[in-house]
Amino acid sequence: MEEKKLDLNSIIGFGLIFIILIWVMYNSQQKELEEQTKKQETEKVAPTTTSTTEVPKKETVATVIDSTVSDSIQTLKLQNSLGSFAYSAALPSATEAAFTVLENDLVRLKIANKGGYIVEAEMKQFEQFQKGSAQNVQIIKENNANFSIELKTSDNRTLQTKDLFFEPKLTEENGNQVLSLKLKASPTQFLEYRYVLKPNDYMLDFGIRSQGLDNIINTSNPLNLEWQLKAFRNEKSVTYENRYTELIFEYEGGKDDYLGQGKSTSDEVKNVTYVAFKQHFFSSILLTDTPFEKAIVTSENLVDDDKIDTVFTKNFKASLPLAFKNGELNHAMNWYYGPTDYHILKKYDRNLDEVVPLGWGIFGWINRYVFIPTFDLLVGFFPYGIAIIILTILVRIAMSPVTYKSYLSQAKMKVLRPEIMELGTKFAKDPMKKQQETMKLYSKAGVNPMAGCVPALLQIPVFYALFSFFPSAIELRQKNFLWADDLSSFDSILQLPFSIPIYGNHVSLFPILASIAIFFYMKMTTGDQAMSAPPQEGMPDMGKIMKIMIYISPIMMLFFFNNFASGLSLYYFVSNTITIGIMLVIKNFIIDEKKIHAKIQENKTKPKTMNRFQRKMQEMMEEAEKQKNLKK
Repeated sequence: MEEKKLDLNSIIGFGLIFIILIWVMYNSQQKELEEQTKKQETEKVAPTTTSTTEVPKKETVATVIDSTVSDSIQTLKLQNSLGSFAYSAALPSATEAAFTVLENDLVRLKIANKGGYIVEAEMKQFEQFQKGSAQNVQIIKENNANFSIELKTSDNRTLQTKDLFFEPKLTEENGNQVLSLKLKASPTQFLEYRYVLKPNDYMLDFGIRSQGLDNIINTSNPLNLEWQLKAFRNEKSVTYENRYTELIFEYEGGKDDYLGQGKSTSDEVKNVTYVAFKQHFFSSILLTDTPFEKAIVTSENLVDDDKIDTVFTKNFKASLPLAFKNGELNHAMNWYYGPTDYHILKKYDRNLDEVVPLGWGIFGWINRYVFIPTFDLLVGFFPYGIAIIILTILVRIAMSPVTYKSYLSQAKMKVLRPEIMELGTKFAKDPMKKQQETMKLYSKAGVNPMAGCVPALLQIPVFYALFSFFPSAIELRQKNFLWADDLSSFDSILQLPFSIPIYGNHVSLFPILASIAIFFYMKMTTGDQAMSAPPQEGMPDMGKIMKIMIYISPIMMLFFFNNFASGLSLYYFVSNTITIGIMLVIKNFIIDEKKIHAKIQENKTKPKTMNRFQRKMQEMMEEAEKQKNLKK
């Protein structure tokens, strides 16, 4: 067969046929796709909306483009304002509404991503104002607190951590809740706050550390940490609560001090180990393992008028330096948010019991080692009101020998009064001689005119210790007794439609009872003192002054204690009532003035040597007499 060969024309023809076939197939497929699309659109929307369906497509494309541009602009703004920390602001956790909660059976703490600090601190076992209020005490709420570190960056920015966003991570370690909050400049460069809350504990471990920020933050100087708290009122009386609300700090290896109660007070102290913002019965305390080199602390009184200023008591501030070590921060600290309870604070062994105002020196010693253990024992068996009464009885019994000595001295002076008055008449024109003869009479009779003062002085430490103990005893908070619903606050039985200066707008009953008891007590003691004390030449008549004090002292008690803790007024009422009873027993059954007079007369017949005090007084008067004669 003859082999057929393809010529050029055949090849061109086949090529054209192939192109035509491809065009037909493509055109047919395109029409089919268009028909399917139209069918789907017809099923979903009406034919008249066909043109508007294209509009959203164009708008969607436009929105994506605008969002991308907006994000770029926002990122640029963050970088311009925050520098390296713009990284943290761009993380998903960087939102105003993001918080983490740490809580146990005692306390609930809410920590914000923005700033990384505690924005709510709730005491779960304590009610605000009064029992049954159904509202727990909140030390921190509604932006009343701030905690911020000032960051000075290497590119000359000044940033506050309270305005920056931290990334949280909550874990559990050995039953403890651990919250790590990181302010990031990159995945490996950050400032970290680390909170650790243990079960059944008010104290948190708290740490501040940095990693890889030595080329971002200026580390040539310490960073400034600012802590501020505007103290909310939590008790019935804002005036009484404010009296015991104060800023306390420990410095120089164990010394402690506090800012005063003025309108605005401040101090700069060195080597500070803790700062406490104390709100009468609740405290916020920042402690550090490594002492702050110095601290500037400020307290501002916010109660000018207790009828108007009823929400806050004081505004506290502390400025503390955070030192760098090898270009990084690493500070181990603690937070305490809880009751100002002597027993709880003491168990931490960090000198925190000094936050409880038990009095200085011997007064605090008496409270710590006598009254607190005794009261703890009593409340284990009796209700709190009964425990106060029993404690008062024990104190008065313990002080009864002192009361006896004081009354015996008054009785002796009363017996000698006629003879002393006689000397006053005899040597009316010679006061020095009168004094000499009076001292000789005391010496012969065996009477010490100072003997009545010493027992009274011995009672002052006990009196002041108890005055400090009752307002500081959180155990009395919201404990009722008789008509008093809270032994740590006033016991109002009548609300007045007006307010009396100092006294207030209510009537408390225990101060009234205490004032009546004081009146009768002073009527007994002051009358005897006026009768026993001879008038002194050139001196005011103490008898008249004492008679006036019989009426002034109860009125002062009534006014000043109307807003004080009812537990304290209860103590004074019971104490003075018992003292009256003891003195009646001493006067009517123990001391016999006739026997005292006979004893004094017997002492006069015996040779008597002067004691050191009498001898010194005699020498002084003889020397004064000699100088007087020389002048003549």
